[in-house]
Amino acid sequence: MGIGLISPHLVCEGASEAIEFYKAAFGAEEMMRLPGPDGRLLHAAIRLNGAMIMLNDAYPEMGGHSPKHYGGTAVIIHLMVDDVDALAARAVKAGAKIVMPVEDQFWGDRYGVLEDPFGHHWSIATPVWPPKSPEEMQAAAKAAMDGMQ
Repeated sequence: MGIGLISPHLVCEGASEAIEFYKAAFGAEEMMRLPGPDGRLLHAAIRLNGAMIMLNDAYPEMGGHSPKHYGGTAVIIHLMVDDVDALAARAVKAGAKIVMPVEDQFWGDRYGVLEDPFGHHWSIATPVWPPKSPEEMQAAAKAAMDGMQ
C-alpha cells in the first residue's frame, strides 16, 4: 500500500486544494479522501516518491491547526529527487515560495527549501558529490560555518 513505518500527517487550511498542489508541484498521486459532513476533509492520503502522506483540513474546534495558525512551522519534510532544479521550478510554478534557493551544499547535495501555499516547508535535494568521510564532512561543515561569520 505504500505505507511506511512513519508517515507525515499534514493539517492544511484547504486540504482538497493541498492535494491538487502536491499533484502539480511534486507529482503526488491521490490515494483516497474522506470528506466530512461539512465538506472539510476528515482524512486523505497521497503517495509521493513511493511514501504515503496523510492530510486533513484544519479542525480548530478539535485542536487541529495548520502551520498558518501558528505563524509558521518547525517541521521540514525532506524530499530526495533526481533533478532538484526541475522540481523547484515546477513547485514554484504551482505556487510554492522559495525559502532557501537551490544550491550545492557542503554535505554533498544540491539542496533548497520551499514553502507550500499551506505553510508546510519542504527541503528538496539531489545528491551531487560522492559521499564524504566523517573527517571530510566535519572539515566542510567547519568551513561553511566559518564562512557565515
